[in-house]
Amino acid sequence: MTGTIRLTTAQALVRWLVAQRSELLDGTQVSLFPGVFAIFGHGNVLGLGTALHEAREVLPTWRAQNEQGMALAAIAYARATDRRQVMVATSSVGPGALNMVTAAGLAHANRLPVLLLPGDTFTSRAPDPVLQQVEHFGDPSTSVNDSFRAVSRYFDRITRPEQLLSTLPQVARVLTDPADCGPVVLALPQDVQVEQFDFPLSMFEPTVHRVPRQRPDRTDLAEAVATLRGAERPLLVVGGGVRYSGAAAEALAFAETHGVPVVETVAGRTLVPHDHRLHGGALGIIGATSANNLAAAADVVLAVGTRLQDFTTSSWTGFASDVRLVTVNAARFDAVKHSAQAVVGDARETLVELTAELAGWTADPDWADVASSQRAAWDAHVDELRAGTAPDGALTYAQVVGVVNDASGPDDYVLSASGGMPGELHGGWRTGIVKQEGSSTSGATMDLEYGFSCMGYEVVAPWGAAMARAQTHPGGLVTGLFGDGSYLMLNSELYSAAFSGVPFVAMLCDNSGFAVIHRLQTNQGAEGFNNMLADSRGPGADGSVHVDFAAHARSLGCLVEDVPASAGVEELRAAYDRARASAREHQRPAVVVCRTHSSTWTEAGAWWETGVPESLSGRASYDEGKADQLRWL
Repeated sequence: MTGTIRLTTAQALVRWLVAQRSELLDGTQVSLFPGVFAIFGHGNVLGLGTALHEAREVLPTWRAQNEQGMALAAIAYARATDRRQVMVATSSVGPGALNMVTAAGLAHANRLPVLLLPGDTFTSRAPDPVLQQVEHFGDPSTSVNDSFRAVSRYFDRITRPEQLLSTLPQVARVLTDPADCGPVVLALPQDVQVEQFDFPLSMFEPTVHRVPRQRPDRTDLAEAVATLRGAERPLLVVGGGVRYSGAAAEALAFAETHGVPVVETVAGRTLVPHDHRLHGGALGIIGATSANNLAAAADVVLAVGTRLQDFTTSSWTGFASDVRLVTVNAARFDAVKHSAQAVVGDARETLVELTAELAGWTADPDWADVASSQRAAWDAHVDELRAGTAPDGALTYAQVVGVVNDASGPDDYVLSASGGMPGELHGGWRTGIVKQEGSSTSGATMDLEYGFSCMGYEVVAPWGAAMARAQTHPGGLVTGLFGDGSYLMLNSELYSAAFSGVPFVAMLCDNSGFAVIHRLQTNQGAEGFNNMLADSRGPGADGSVHVDFAAHARSLGCLVEDVPASAGVEELRAAYDRARASAREHQRPAVVVCRTHSSTWTEAGAWWETGVPESLSGRASYDEGKADQLRWL
């Protein structure tokens, strides 16, 4: 296509967004950028806002209430599509832009794509200091948007329209590259947004982005094969990279062909059917004792698509000190960690090649039996927790998860992010059928944001995840599980979801405080302080000041099921079933409010390093954990 077209910078950017396509796992082509979350202000309403209005039929714009919330919803959309689609979030200058920095940090930590378009101050500097501008005495070229540099995979400030010609290909590269994937920030000065330029028509030709599948180096692969052939007790660790590669079937085929037990990380959860004979459970601090016992006994660990976060490795005390660690990762940065034997490559293709190169080799069948017996013991423990009662008769977190688990099918989707609920989901969830073959998605049905553990994500993320899943799993339903602390931190997007007609269920577990941090505090011997409402300063500590969560959620346009404090599991189950039905019928969020016991948890018994003062009783176990950690390192 030859010739040019005269457009503003904002118009050119929007037209380019519309032209980008993405290929799903089944070969289906969809929009790479399916929509925009926006809160307008003087920094973006006339430039970018006008361009978005002109394109509103092909690039929908959704109105939000809070910039952090909408950006988190955008990230949840990306994860729900296995990083195949990227939502855009735009804000005005100053506070609106800074509200998105936390979301950028979450996307960066979790290797998730999002395109953030904050407005910026005038490049002409003629009206300086403009409203909401923070002046930097020694550097007038700096604005608050430079705060994004620390949490961006790619950052640029567009000061000339023609810069888009070189910048936008890099934007697409970062957002779709498995090794570099993460948040992209384009700061858009408001005068530049409306500046015109003759852009080449070729810039707006439809472009399809396919996930590149790098094959492993032959020498690295051969060395990994040699290490695995020498293993007596090998263990396969399935991480988020397996999900994003669409390699769940290949991971399971590898395990079955060679008799290797398999465990899942937080990001790789729900890729393995729970009852599979080789499934050892969820690995790590908030996982299952069964998986942790297997990790401690393994002599070779094949870690695929994981960055081996401390919650996965139990702060590097979860593996034997003489374990041989083989990592497969699309990003060399992650593959080489802790002096691992690194294989850089796509998870799916590398697993296929490993399976073929290891032909004829299998692990000791007794080792596979250990995995089955360990998981059976953990299942029995979880069954007891689900059937038991809390000291005060209240519902437990395990019971809440059990209710949601029992009602969920392969098209449904659950998510959480902070507090104690991720541990309940990671350790206690039982995955049924994993639908991947012939599907446009990986088959994963869980989003545990435990890379950044951002409070509030789990309240707003269902909005974005439900929008995405409606396209690929129209018969399913999204459920977010969280506590009262997360709800109070970021609840305004419940109104956005209700306003935009997006159905999901939110399970709000009221435990009267930040219970999981209270647990960490008191388990180390410290006094309970400033976490539970009863331990906080103010007259409300006596219980006289409490939020009516049901009334509040109802005021935001949500349907509400308020479960009585004296209710049991069956009453909760009935309320959740009603919420699912009403959310679908009325096409808006349904919130289930229930009261949960604050200190009855599902414990895996693993060690996690946190700084413990010598004056506290927990210091002794801290010193023991550090000794184990140092022996491994």
